[in-house]
Order: sequence, then C-alpha cells, then structure tokens
Amino acid sequence: MSETACRSCGHAPIRQFLSLGETPLADALLREEGLGAPEARFPLEVAFCPECALVQILEEVPPQQLFVDNYLYFSSFSDELLRHTKENADRLIAERGLDESSLVIEVGSNDGYMLRNFAERGIPVLGIDPAPDQAKAAEEAGVPTLAEFFDADLARRLVAEGKKADVFIANNVMAHTPTLNSFVEGISILLADDGVTSIENPSVRDLIEHGEFDTIYHEHFCYFSCTAIDNLMRRHGLSLNAVDHFPLHGGSLRWTCGQSERVEDSARQHLAAEREAGMTEFGFYAEFGQRVEQIKSELLELLRGLRADGKRIAAYGAAAKGSTLVNYVGIDGELIDFVVDRNTHKQGLYMPGVHLPIRDPGALLEEDVDYLLLLAWNFRDEIVAQQDAFRERGGRFIVPVPRPEVIA
Repeated sequence: MSETACRSCGHAPIRQFLSLGETPLADALLREEGLGAPEARFPLEVAFCPECALVQILEEVPPQQLFVDNYLYFSSFSDELLRHTKENADRLIAERGLDESSLVIEVGSNDGYMLRNFAERGIPVLGIDPAPDQAKAAEEAGVPTLAEFFDADLARRLVAEGKKADVFIANNVMAHTPTLNSFVEGISILLADDGVTSIENPSVRDLIEHGEFDTIYHEHFCYFSCTAIDNLMRRHGLSLNAVDHFPLHGGSLRWTCGQSERVEDSARQHLAAEREAGMTEFGFYAEFGQRVEQIKSELLELLRGLRADGKRIAAYGAAAKGSTLVNYVGIDGELIDFVVDRNTHKQGLYMPGVHLPIRDPGALLEEDVDYLLLLAWNFRDEIVAQQDAFRERGGRFIVPVPRPEVIA
C-alpha cells in the first residue's frame, strides 16, 4: 500500500525526492532451498511533508511481515552498541535516581541488551518487542518481555495493570512504526507525571548531508529531524526538552521528552540550527537523489576495476542497510564473493535480492580476500579493530559512503 498523506500530521500531498526502485525486504534473508522462489519487491520511495517536516517512505509493508516473519537482528552482537547503551543506562540511573521502586520500560527492547543494565542493579524493567526470537533471548537474560507491538491500546492495558514508566526508552524503534500517533499517544499514557522518555534514531540531517541512502529501507517508515519530533510530541501533550547528537549509526539524535515543558538550550539550539539549514523546506532534500546516483556509479566503477585486476572482494555486514546498498547499486556474485557477519543467526543464509551467501568472518582469511566492502560502515572502527589479522595480511577496506574510498 502506498501512502500519500503524512503519517504524522495527515497533510497531503507530501513531496517525493528519492526513489531507490523496487527492492526486496531488507531483512528477508533466504535459506538455500528458497533461492529459486520469487521474492516480493516493494517500491522504496522517500518524501517530505511540508507541514510538519517529517521525512518518510511512501510504501507501507505490514509490520508483521517486517518484524516477526523475517527479523534476525540481535543487538548484543555489536560491542559498540553495548557500550553506548550501558553509558546511557548509567546516566539515566544517576540523573533520575532510579532504584527498586522505579520502573523502566523499553519498546523495541530486542534481546534485552539495554534493559539488562537496569535489571542487574535491581531496577524493575519491562521490555516490549514483537520479534519472538529476540523476546525469548531477553527473557533468558532475565529481562521480562512482552512479545507485542506497542501502541496506545497496549499502553492503556499496562496502566490498568498498575504500571507507569519512570523512564520510557525507545531506541531505534520509533522509525519502525507506521502508526506514529498511536505510538506517541501510548508514551503519553504510560509515562509517569514526572517521568521522561528517551528516544533515539538516526539523524535525517546526517542522512542527507552524508549521503547515507542505505539507512533507507522498508522497516524504516520515517526519518526524523528535531523539528518533526517537536511537532509530533506537541500533538500528544509532550514536550521536547533536550537533544543530544552522537556518531552512532552514522549520526544519531537522542530526544528527551516529558509531560512537563522544561526546554533546555540543547533543544532550542537544534531546532534553530535546522531552521537555519533549511530543513523545514523541500529544497534541503531536493538534490539528494542526484548525489545517491553519484555514489552508486563511483562504487560500481571501483568494484569493477578491482575485479578486472583479479582481486577477491567480500563484504561485511548482512544488516538491513547492507541489503539496501547491494540491491540498489546492483552488487551481486559477479562483483563480490560473499558477505560475513558475526550474527550466528544469519550465517548460512543468503542476502535478499542478490543472493550473496553469509558466512562467519573467519572466511576472510580462509578465502584470501583482498578487499572488504563495509556494508556496516556505521561500525567502521569496531570492524577494522576486529579484523587485525585481515589487515596485517594486506587486506584493505572499502567504505561506501559518504563517497566510496579505500582504507588500509
């Protein structure tokens, strides 16, 4: 189903500025026996709402198909993400004075990677995540988890059970919901009067300015600016009170919101900076498609040249962003041999669309790979550090965005 009205404010029409063609679902990894079967493909088109400044994709794939049937992402396989979330948890515990009488609720809690930082210190927690394998892993790690989608109805049910969140966390999940207003209404219902909600998502400004087109896939319905968040929160009686920017995932923002309006300088400054940059106008986004085409042509030229020289090339990272990149650019077995990933749940499967096999990172040395294309470039430093043996043997890395480059 294709959307024409804004998911946030309902304004129509919204203005398209990018098309990545028809692509398979980014997390729909294939087993060997399914390689000959037809794969569902959906338009991947991005638009801007001139009324509330929300950037969003036009196509809406049912969430059940995205996050239950195909979802194999486990957060605990990233050391950098574990460090980041522990620092955030420690900060929240100290600033909010959380103890055994508090309640921390996280939506999109995955395998419990974030909430276990609270649980280990005796602070009650509740995770909410519809992906069954991840919810099971969280339970096994000691994190009580509801395997459900979060919305206003679930929030009302939890309040009826006597639950109110002193801290409500939504890390890299609000972009995954097509029903934005029900999601944020749920936060306003479930949040204690003096509670805070901490929301993280990749920054749309970084996405546009750094050419991060591979962050776009069907699982991400929306791409947020501070302006879009401010408009969305106000609609549901919440206030955007503070904003933090950090480099994770190619540039992310953390929005701290609450029932009371206690706006800090950080929020005012980010909102003013977005206005000054033109992010509330279509022109900021209009030429993005041309820059994406340039990245595609330069990356293809680089890979074809290396192949012509007889070089062996593999890729690192069978995540959703990697699927967008290889399918849009057209990187198949003619250009690279295989993909490696630390996530054992993905090893032995195949990337959607291009059908590249996914192997353990040890294959890089076994197969004498010369170049490694970093599909998970957002964890560039972590991957390069992990691959000391590959680098010492002469292996080199290809970073695809913001412009393709080779690093030693």
